[in-house]
Amino acid sequence: MKILDWYILKKFLTTFVFTMLVITVIAVVIDTEEKADDFVRSGLSTSQIIMRYYIGFIPFIMSMIFPLMVFIAVIYFTSRMAGRTEFVAIMTGGVRYNRMLRPYIIGAVLLSIIFWFASRVWVPRANVIRTDFQTVYVDRNSSYNPNQFIGSNYYLRVDSATFVGIRSYDTSSKSASAFFLEKIRDNKMYYNLRAERLVWDTARKNWRLTNAIERTINGLNETVRKIDTVRLDLHVKPGELKRDEYLKDKLTTPELNEFIRMEEIRGTEGLNTFKVEKYHRDSTPFSVIIMTMIGAIVSSRKVRGGSGLHLALGIVMAAFFVVMDKFAVTFSIKGNMSPMLAAWTPNILFSGVALWLYIRTPK
Repeated sequence: MKILDWYILKKFLTTFVFTMLVITVIAVVIDTEEKADDFVRSGLSTSQIIMRYYIGFIPFIMSMIFPLMVFIAVIYFTSRMAGRTEFVAIMTGGVRYNRMLRPYIIGAVLLSIIFWFASRVWVPRANVIRTDFQTVYVDRNSSYNPNQFIGSNYYLRVDSATFVGIRSYDTSSKSASAFFLEKIRDNKMYYNLRAERLVWDTARKNWRLTNAIERTINGLNETVRKIDTVRLDLHVKPGELKRDEYLKDKLTTPELNEFIRMEEIRGTEGLNTFKVEKYHRDSTPFSVIIMTMIGAIVSSRKVRGGSGLHLALGIVMAAFFVVMDKFAVTFSIKGNMSPMLAAWTPNILFSGVALWLYIRTPK
């Protein structure tokens, strides 16, 4: 690390921190204005609102704007350096163009690593705080509640051969009014268990069935048995039966991987939303490096219009990146596009843009 590296890296990081703080404050002010009525109806004090909502909201909003803020920060300080002809002096002094980009790469890698760790653990933990408040105090007062149309009937695949149905499940009492279990072998049902009531036994950590009827089928022979009480281990806990619109945002990456694995074993459909979120947590930090390179290459040339032109160009490119990302996610969730490809498509295309700009830039 030379003096030039520290000089550019210092400008990079300080400009990024300043930009991030300014935009975060603006986002908090706008959000406070939108939720003012909800805050008043909640009856909570200012300190309670900060601890029970904004402690989670601030990391969430910072994670959303992180790559964009890196991009804008790079464009801003680089275009100012170009406007003062600092890059002309650097190149005239014998520094090669590739060597000049080194501090940008170091800064981008440092920020992407921090963002990667935050996306996997810190941000999901913050989302637990934010979404719990959102569910209790905001969604219930909204004209659209994301959970209001979700029913209480569940159909699960416990393992490769066992299927379960639960009717009218109550999350507060952890009980259901009806239950059935079927086991399949060679595409034929050989075991059936039905019960009038299903209750979670907190002490024994398993499910208790009452008034159950058990049927065992062996070819043309059928055995029927009535049982007053049955203890059953379904490998399904009560928390897993509570549908949560914000679940993908609240799970850490290890928890998300385990959730996807278990749901695939159970035969659950519609998991692309969770898979896209999983791959996004790796692709988005990598986009920080790509956006940094594009910003440095575009802004290092002195042009008429200065920082204003560079910022306008940067905002347009960032808008294209966001739109492309949303389209790819939609095609994956609603169509047949691979979740991994959907998460990485913007990075792949903009890597090509970065390479094309690098080749065409005078060095």
